[in-house]
Amino acid sequence: MDRFQLGLAVAASCLAGLVLAVPGSYGVGPVAQAGAAPGVIACAPAWITGWQAAPQAAATEDGLAGTTLRMIVLPQVSGSQLRLRLSNAYGATPLEVGAVSVARAGEGAALAEGTQRTVTFTDEPRVVIPAGEEVVSDPVPLHAESGIALAVSVFLVTVPERITRHAVALRTSFRSGPGDATLSDASAFPDSVNSWSVLTGLDVFTARPVNALVAVGDSITDGVGSGVDVDERWTDALTRRLTDPAALPGARMVVLNAGISRNRLLADDAERDGDSPLTRFERDVLDPSGATDVVLHIGTNDIAVGHNATEVVDGLRQYVARTRAEGRRIYLTTITPSTAGAHGTRGAIGTRNAVNAWMRAQGPLMSDGVFDFAAAVADPADRDRLAPAYDSGDGLHLSAAGYQALADAVDITRLSGSPCLGETPAARAAPGR
Repeated sequence: MDRFQLGLAVAASCLAGLVLAVPGSYGVGPVAQAGAAPGVIACAPAWITGWQAAPQAAATEDGLAGTTLRMIVLPQVSGSQLRLRLSNAYGATPLEVGAVSVARAGEGAALAEGTQRTVTFTDEPRVVIPAGEEVVSDPVPLHAESGIALAVSVFLVTVPERITRHAVALRTSFRSGPGDATLSDASAFPDSVNSWSVLTGLDVFTARPVNALVAVGDSITDGVGSGVDVDERWTDALTRRLTDPAALPGARMVVLNAGISRNRLLADDAERDGDSPLTRFERDVLDPSGATDVVLHIGTNDIAVGHNATEVVDGLRQYVARTRAEGRRIYLTTITPSTAGAHGTRGAIGTRNAVNAWMRAQGPLMSDGVFDFAAAVADPADRDRLAPAYDSGDGLHLSAAGYQALADAVDITRLSGSPCLGETPAARAAPGR
């Protein structure tokens, strides 16, 4: 262990048992303040991002042009209208979309009868998205229900050699044969796919603003190790906590997943590992309507490729500074243990422990809090490995129970909540109540 690692380990041991979050309370985020005088909460109807996926580059497979993708997504807020965000961020040539529709999802690729809506862009059903750009649709008059799946169908006329895609969707979507099948029934979609392409976000027009938490990270946040179509990521488990009927209404928040499998804090590899969190910061954190809070869980892949504790900590400091400069709350998490390959070598374990020691000791002083993910899932008999019940089987990724444990490690009383939805825990606990 080098002097830096040793110093961090000593600091951690001295602070063992202390609370990892600095004093704070629910805040009024950017959405709640929009259009209001300082200190006044504006609770008028608003556009809120109810679902998003963190995109990366992918080679376009043969035969994709001229077919329709029907992608299944799960909005987290209810509202009277929708807007879709389509992206050609990684294309070197224009992407031509011939038609788009949205509907309530039925079984498989089926659509709920009577819910199909044609989507337009500046009143046109077709749109050409220039290289490196994205577009937002016109409002669509379709009522969205939180937790009720929508089917978004996109007819791709021409596609660039690299398409914008989120590879690990953990949600079954579908691909048609040749032609525009945006309004067709399930029989037009013989093939299933496990990714989201071109579609990167969904906004919902809500009666009252609902603030959003953006979870940024790697495959742990992406949910690798959990099942398909069962919503077992830690972000899904946190959503269930925040929507529990027993919880205070003001604690409600949208949880947006910005995890990318293999992602690293300190390096960009758009196609293989995805852009780093700092490179994709604007897209992840600034673009979503209503985003007020960020939870960052990353670093294990940087350690596995040989970065030392000083480098990882410097990267975390930069991310915290950027987030706070943009007026968002930022929460760090300790890096979960692993015995898998390069993640589990003696050197990697020492570096991970040093970074975690820094986060426990210094993280609360510079961020809005630290959630101890590592402690939540570590084996009590060996803190450098996952507890057997929390291990998906590869020594790195978590089981459904493990992802639930991460969600349970989030102190929701520290989050911004959504003041327009009701009293928050911090308000209820105020002196004199």
